Amino acid sequence: MRLIEQVWFKNHQAKWLLVPLLLPLSLLFMVLTALRRALYKLSILKFYKVTKPVIVVGNIGIGGNGKTPVVLYLVEQCIKLGIKPGVLSRGYGGQASHYPYLLNEKSTATEAGDEPTLIYKRSGVPVVVGSDRVASAKLLIEQGCDVIIADDGLQHYRLVRDLELIIIDGNRRFGNGLLLPAGPLREGLWRLKTVDYVINNGGSSTPKDEMSMTLLPTVIVNLLTSEQVLLERFRQRNPQVNAIAGIGHPQRFFNTLTKHQFRLMKNDGFIDHHDYCEEDFNEYDEQTPLLMTEKDAVKCQRFAKSNWWYVPVDAHFNEQQIRPLLNDIIALTK
Repeated sequence: MRLIEQVWFKNHQAKWLLVPLLLPLSLLFMVLTALRRALYKLSILKFYKVTKPVIVVGNIGIGGNGKTPVVLYLVEQCIKLGIKPGVLSRGYGGQASHYPYLLNEKSTATEAGDEPTLIYKRSGVPVVVGSDRVASAKLLIEQGCDVIIADDGLQHYRLVRDLELIIIDGNRRFGNGLLLPAGPLREGLWRLKTVDYVINNGGSSTPKDEMSMTLLPTVIVNLLTSEQVLLERFRQRNPQVNAIAGIGHPQRFFNTLTKHQFRLMKNDGFIDHHDYCEEDFNEYDEQTPLLMTEKDAVKCQRFAKSNWWYVPVDAHFNEQQIRPLLNDIIALTK
């Protein structure tokens, strides 16, 4: 974990130096974002509403909260309900030849970014990336989509949304509660009161105004062969593993593995959206299985070894808690 993240989330003693230094920048950030919101309210900056309903799955802090599994869950539920969903994303880290870029079977994480590539490979629904979210939404509508699900983009106010969801890391919560860069927040805690649903990912306790969610792995998948093995069966055969993670909060992945009784011989956390190369794996032997997240796997497949595996996770909700959200989606698409 980087020093600044330890200051944000771990109450590191360096806070006494870094936070006072960064607070003026946080104040500037607050003023600029407040000004931007005001420009939209005054109609100086224009909202744009597309012809299909838009659901934004976002957060008010830095990444690693579990947005992508929620997007995949909503996609799956829409399909079950007979609704054709499409997903739009900024495509962070991708370098496509043009934008908006519609993913296809040959698309790579280099072109589209890791999370959009993961969503497309897992779901098969139309996925579009680009900084102009209005243009991306229009392209999805051209593909026949009934509902647009935005992976992140809570602060992208130009695109009018019909439902807003905020995902919270239930363990880290909001860190020191300060705005960037003195803290991890892109918007203040007031934003929680303005959205339709707040989803608590993995918290030991869930406030009344939040919906509880857990991320559960059931299988482990080989990067080269796509062979799937039940997680518990894999652990019985391979109790000792190595692990890497390049996500917003790598320790969450490592904790998941140890919770399922894997013994981690070596593990490395990389920054979110890390662009992997073969040299990153020089210190890992070929005898011990190497486990990674599904998000990492889409970037490592081209140079994967036979003992590299990824661990997909699925979002699970209490049926009674999630029903109002699904009813809202049904109502929006009628």
